[in-house]
Amino acid sequence: MNERNIEERMCRLIEKLQILPKEHRDKLEKLCQHDGAQRSQIEESVSKLQDSLDYLRLSVKYMVFDLEATRRENVYLRKLVEQIRRDSTRQDDRDDNQFFGNDGAD
Repeated sequence: MNERNIEERMCRLIEKLQILPKEHRDKLEKLCQHDGAQRSQIEESVSKLQDSLDYLRLSVKYMVFDLEATRRENVYLRKLVEQIRRDSTRQDDRDDNQFFGNDGAD
């Protein structure tokens, strides 16, 4: 059922309510007012829920972006550490060769 159908039915219902005797009409009007208040509360709750979901989606996207950036940085830093270790090992080998008088021409 779409919103247009609901509005048409509500208009017909209101027309029928106008015909009823006052005591019955008063009771039904109170019920309609109560129903309207509940509907407003539901709409407000749904709106807040939508806002919360939007915020959650945005937060998750930010966290995924941050995780991907952290992973890239981690890979870069691991390569950098490995390069430093290789360079350090080569330097140690050269120092050892010079210390022992070995020029590496063996």
